[in-house]
Amino acid sequence: MKPILAVARHFTPQVDARIDHDFEARWNTTDHPWTQDELLQAADGADAIFLSPANRMDARFFSLLPKSVKVIATFSVGYDHVDLAAAKASGIPVAHTPGVLTDATADVGMLLLLGASRRAYEAQQRLRSGMWPTAKGDLLGWSLQGKVLGIYGMGRIGQALAKRAQAFGMEVHYSNRHRLPVEEEQGAIFHEDVDSLLRVSQFLSLNAPASQETRHFLRKETIDLLPQGAIVVNTARGALVNDEDLTAALQSGRIAAAGLDVFEGEPNLNPGYLNLQNTYLLPHIGSATVETRTAMGMLALDNIQAVLDGKPAPTLLRY
Repeated sequence: MKPILAVARHFTPQVDARIDHDFEARWNTTDHPWTQDELLQAADGADAIFLSPANRMDARFFSLLPKSVKVIATFSVGYDHVDLAAAKASGIPVAHTPGVLTDATADVGMLLLLGASRRAYEAQQRLRSGMWPTAKGDLLGWSLQGKVLGIYGMGRIGQALAKRAQAFGMEVHYSNRHRLPVEEEQGAIFHEDVDSLLRVSQFLSLNAPASQETRHFLRKETIDLLPQGAIVVNTARGALVNDEDLTAALQSGRIAAAGLDVFEGEPNLNPGYLNLQNTYLLPHIGSATVETRTAMGMLALDNIQAVLDGKPAPTLLRY
């Protein structure tokens, strides 16, 4: 008999085909994420669960999890939607998908840097409404070349973004929990004190994981440390940003522009961003290529299959 898998959403055709081939799948057939109770109902009698960050795994979830479930895989690198203490107490292994989306997300990081600095949203809005820029100095943006890019969180994605930014002539500085080995720094300059990083960051990219320590890292106090007219991008998690403080800084010109792919409370983003011309906004598409989403799904399924077969799984979360 095939193992039973509760599947909270559809993925790419290749991933869906593997699920149907290797498992008895219980699919979410709706256009909305399962509620927690719907997910628990689908998991009743299932061997494993395959879900996404739209499905929160809190203490209640793990307390009600059917005993048949042996492993859970989340379609994400981030795991801020997982109550790690509750997961550890339950004894259920939880897998995530690091590594395979590094390049795709770093590409979107560069897209945000370029889109925000070159006023791409405002330019498109004008073009589509028939307002061709003619005035002297109209729609002037800011060059990347020769500017300092500060990277907060120099993991895989931060390092991949650094490589791309350096190709555009940027000088990279970074802050991280630990300094990287010299060969991995790629010439980037380490700041042990994050405040010193902020003071030199004409551009700032947020690439740290979401945690209690990093929640609302970017807020009025840290914004005030940035150079006047700095540009901010975020491909990590929306929880790193205090939306009220950032929108206020964008309105005043303290921050010249922002490029954001992630939002606190998404898909219900703070409406203050929507009327700002100096924001370049994307709907969390950092990993959204066919190749990357397929690789993420296959890695999640590799983890599930390994646990069910009693073998070492490639990317389980460490509690």
